[in-house]
Amino acid sequence: MHTVAVLALDGVIAFDLATPLEVFARTRLPDGRTPYRVRVCGLTPTVESESFTLTPRHGLAALAEADTIILPGCADPAAPVPGEVIAALRAAAARGTRIASICTGAFVLAATGLLDGGRATTHWLAAPALAAGHPEIEVDPDVLYVDNGQFLTSAGAAAGLDLCLHLIRRDHGSAVAADCARLSVMPLEREGGQAQFIVHEQPPAPQGSVLEPLLAWLEDNTARELTLEDIAAQARMSTRTLNRRFREQVGTTPLQWLHRVRVRQAQYLLEATGHSVDRIADQVGFGSVTAFRERFKRVVGTSPQAYRTAFRNPERPELVRLGQS
Repeated sequence: MHTVAVLALDGVIAFDLATPLEVFARTRLPDGRTPYRVRVCGLTPTVESESFTLTPRHGLAALAEADTIILPGCADPAAPVPGEVIAALRAAAARGTRIASICTGAFVLAATGLLDGGRATTHWLAAPALAAGHPEIEVDPDVLYVDNGQFLTSAGAAAGLDLCLHLIRRDHGSAVAADCARLSVMPLEREGGQAQFIVHEQPPAPQGSVLEPLLAWLEDNTARELTLEDIAAQARMSTRTLNRRFREQVGTTPLQWLHRVRVRQAQYLLEATGHSVDRIADQVGFGSVTAFRERFKRVVGTSPQAYRTAFRNPERPELVRLGQS
């Protein structure tokens, strides 16, 4: 089982701490198994935050047994990082442990020197301070997260959820990550400069929404050439009413939602089949391979072929949800 250690230091931000605890602990594989063991670690027996006092069950020694270490943000990013923490993180990195930061947790990771010479991000408000304090790091304030392989950093608040889902996707594929996203009611639209290989999972409409049957129908009919008028006819609404309902209940337009579903299905096929890019474009409903490549790059941040090279896993047949023949 993969052990995730979440390091809580004084001033830890509750949201950043809770996100990896909930996301990794609730992850389930297709056979129902739990792939992650989550531990909260601390430097001291008690950790003081602005609104609570935390008693971690594990000390720094537990970092030595972790496969992944998560560094949540702290309220004061300028606070000195204890030498024991720096030493423990450097030792973990030397063993090949994956280390990821959420929000201002990037300051803790930067203090170790492990980000030197690489690219990183943090909350946009804190990005100038990170860049000024660590000029050897290329700080990018415009992305949700940066994946450098062993070391990852994310922006503030909800970007920590994006990062956790990305790690799950790296470990277990898009199908498992998609289930986690639905459970977390992952926001649909993530506007702005997304980092390369961000996976945009499609959440369901709120339970009881009048759009639920329509969204299920769209999922089953992505291969068809659908216009806004086709979708409105299926919903028995005018196009104006349909657009308004989508904005209110899903947060985007019908066609944008459909395009994201198609891209997500293409991600499954690129990972789990050997089908050509042209064939996948046709299977998921794009009228031309050029349109498919353009939309895929816009949503995912890279080309279909580069995505396949990075994430192809033919040993996961359970990922194939359409186009098996």
